[in-house]
Amino acid sequence: MDKNTAKSVKLNKGEVCVYDFGEVKLYAYKTNDFIDNEVFIITKNSKGIVIELPCFYDNIKELTEYLEKENIDVVAKLVAYHGAGASFLPDVPAYGTASSVAYNSNGGGAALVANFKTTFGDISDASICNADNILDDGDFEIAGIKLVITSNSEAFDVEIPEINCVYTHMLGHDCHSIVAGCSHADGIIEKLNYYISKDFNLVLTSHYTPEKLKDVKTKIDYLKDLKNIADACTNAEEMKKAVSEKYPEYSGMNYLDMTVGFFFPTKS
Repeated sequence: MDKNTAKSVKLNKGEVCVYDFGEVKLYAYKTNDFIDNEVFIITKNSKGIVIELPCFYDNIKELTEYLEKENIDVVAKLVAYHGAGASFLPDVPAYGTASSVAYNSNGGGAALVANFKTTFGDISDASICNADNILDDGDFEIAGIKLVITSNSEAFDVEIPEINCVYTHMLGHDCHSIVAGCSHADGIIEKLNYYISKDFNLVLTSHYTPEKLKDVKTKIDYLKDLKNIADACTNAEEMKKAVSEKYPEYSGMNYLDMTVGFFFPTKS
């Protein structure tokens, strides 16, 4: 499955790319919102599972109408790293892990949502979607689709074995990511190497279109470079300049600002 082999449907604001795996289909909704959110819907026999939520009211309306038009009966919402947007399909049960509930209720996720509300005002739905069901790590099946849940310090990732795909928070082969120091970089590299060992068809992330394993390898090289550059620098400003020069076309400079602050917390 090539990441570009998909039927693209342009909506008023966002865009849906439909990946046809046969019995199972993957709908990747690109919101085109201010934080470049992606929402994923996996369907089988007209039943759907949503991974993450749109958090701006116009996207919530647009995606709801699209799902109705496509006659997709959403039976579950997996709310991991993006807890905002509780008004999206409010009657559909939401699923989370103990880690995602903590992250979105009073952890880093809740703080981000509070900032979004301050920044974007009434166009964003800052209400947090509570988890109706708490998932344990391991196999989980709903709507006839088997999933594998893996929790982490923030929320959880999801493997979808039937279509050989995995969902995680961030990747982006040509954009900066939030990297909280060397140990965090090593942890990301370990996870990305696991993706390569599993030979996943696609890697789905919250802020980027679906990506392939060559993109994963590109990200590993970036993370290794990030560590080496940090080791050669003495402060955050110097590190930011060096990374920007090495990757001049990369987007996400706000993420780079946070990253250099993590590597040099006392001098950023």
